[in-house]
Amino acid sequence: MPGRSYPLGSTLRPGGANFSVYAKNASAVELLLFDTVDSDTPTRIIHLEPIDNCTFHYWHIYVDNVQAGQLYGYRVYGPNNPARGLRFDPDKLLIDPYARGIAVSSKYDRGAACKPGCHFGSAMKSVLVDYRGYDWEGDAPLRTPFRDTVIYEMHVRGFTAHPQSGVTPEKRGTYAGLIEKIPYLKDLGVTAVELLPIFQFDVQDAPQGLSNYWGYSPICFFAPHSGYSSDPTPLGAIAEFRDMVKALHQAGIEVILDVVFNHTAEGDDRGPMFCFKGLANNVYYILDPNNGNYHNYSGTGNTLKANHSVVRRLILDSLRYWVTEMHVDGFRFDLASILSRDENGNPMPTPPILWDIITDPVLSGSKLIAEAWDAAGLYQLGGFGDLWKEWNGQFRDDIRAFIRADAGSVAKLPNRLFASPDIFGHAEQEAETSINFITCHDGFTLNDLVSYNGKHNERNNENNQDGCYNNYSWNCGAEGPSENASINALRQRQIKNCLTLTMFAAGTPMLTMGDEVRRTQMGNNNAYCQDNELSWFDWSLLSKHADIHRFVKQLIRLRRNLYRWDQKPSPTLNQLFQQLHIEYHGVKLNQVDWGMDSHSLAILVAMPHRPYVIYFIFNSYWEALEFELPKKIKNTRLNWERVLDTALPTPNDCHAMDSTTKIDSSQYRAEARSVVMLIAKS
Repeated sequence: MPGRSYPLGSTLRPGGANFSVYAKNASAVELLLFDTVDSDTPTRIIHLEPIDNCTFHYWHIYVDNVQAGQLYGYRVYGPNNPARGLRFDPDKLLIDPYARGIAVSSKYDRGAACKPGCHFGSAMKSVLVDYRGYDWEGDAPLRTPFRDTVIYEMHVRGFTAHPQSGVTPEKRGTYAGLIEKIPYLKDLGVTAVELLPIFQFDVQDAPQGLSNYWGYSPICFFAPHSGYSSDPTPLGAIAEFRDMVKALHQAGIEVILDVVFNHTAEGDDRGPMFCFKGLANNVYYILDPNNGNYHNYSGTGNTLKANHSVVRRLILDSLRYWVTEMHVDGFRFDLASILSRDENGNPMPTPPILWDIITDPVLSGSKLIAEAWDAAGLYQLGGFGDLWKEWNGQFRDDIRAFIRADAGSVAKLPNRLFASPDIFGHAEQEAETSINFITCHDGFTLNDLVSYNGKHNERNNENNQDGCYNNYSWNCGAEGPSENASINALRQRQIKNCLTLTMFAAGTPMLTMGDEVRRTQMGNNNAYCQDNELSWFDWSLLSKHADIHRFVKQLIRLRRNLYRWDQKPSPTLNQLFQQLHIEYHGVKLNQVDWGMDSHSLAILVAMPHRPYVIYFIFNSYWEALEFELPKKIKNTRLNWERVLDTALPTPNDCHAMDSTTKIDSSQYRAEARSVVMLIAKS
């Protein structure tokens, strides 16, 4: 039977399945069926005829007597003329772009996919999936408002792969292993996990002898990474991923996927052929019209042509699938500025794909977060507009600079603490538009930010030439681990300072996996290829740094108690500033030093309909300072109580709201490099 062009991919039907794939400029297409993932030869080859099995550029066929779990791939014939953007090669087995499952051969070899010749036995294969019938037990996306959201960026494998994780050995590093650690996440207090890429990716896309750990090397945008499943069968990853989502939802924790729609694992002209190159290379990738070379706005060799109609459909279909069939709550778009480039790579004022996403009725209730830049210098922070939230890279840099006591950093502090109105305010956005973070997967961990002046990426086998050079870090007096008690005490305080500023700045806070227990990568700020204990969550640190762990838990609970907004929806930035009463002070009341050499600031904040006033003291100076305390506000006397002081040892460093310490003096001594938070209850 000829089958149908829609839906794309492989779809089970009564008695068989429909297969459909887009392959513009192809002269012939064959569907190859395999019995095992390591098979060198197909058990069945089905020829698709141009007259009967091709509608426009869609090749399709209905196949009788195939069932879920069937392995398959495509062999596509056509002109090989790279200068025109055409790279057809019938020796290569191609993955279905819409495959819901991918099986990886034990003989898989990225190098073979880069070279001429047939390599079916080592090639990845698509899996026919029946994703109907899963028992969700009434589960649905949680729809937690951003104003109540605390994000925890984490790596599925790295979270439980360590021998000290306590997870069942065969489940370490898997979706199932993460399920076993949900009580930890719930106790920590986070409301959402942002998972580093879980689309099927190429683990061999890394320097010689290493493996791709982060997962920013996608092969298929619909299939969950099979390497994260404890069930090795071709269908195992789908059910196990769903089990994980359902279990997280039952704990009140949302699931946000870090998605990579800016490039693929196929790289440039030297890279392998897995899928898109062999189906419609000049449709899927931005190419130089003069010679067919790949434009590289992603820094990885190629760039998806996101605003081509076919690629737009692919992206939207993928997002809808993960929401409707896999129940995820939202997405963080890696290098999202690439999505604003046209088919020639030029920035567009109103990119169709971005409008498609925010106006799609299926996606409209999802969390949408943009990394508002790309690897080619297009920086669009504050420019994504309605519904989009954005990673605030300026928050990261300016807060790091203040903590380090850089010249001129005090003047930038208010904007960063009040949701960056200089960046987002013009768009009448909510304060939560700003995703506030000081660390993420890319760069130093929080421990390393205060322990290293420079990056130490030698283990990446790239001569320490990779990774960012400008880290705004300070080692507190010694490079790397130290036995000096004063240095270690200062590092502890600086970590608390960073955490406090992140958690109490207006916006949406994001923490990075392991920062709450001082996880270290030994100065490696680009550990994308370190799938080992350097990157994994070391669970022995939970007892070693129990004080920091407790501190983070207290911060999250304090934020929830202090920053609860009754107004729905959340106020815009303009409304926020109209409602808040804010005063800026220095060590003397009403005498703020905004100069280049200033390193301290005090801020009084009174929120509407709240029975308390908050007074923050930020001292990044290297000596203690005495701060005068405000005596009254609007004729109301202020009796101050201490909630937080990062210079004090546990448990006095951070109190619950009902166990504060009264301040009997008209001044408060803020120790060197410390943050203090006082409240006056009415």
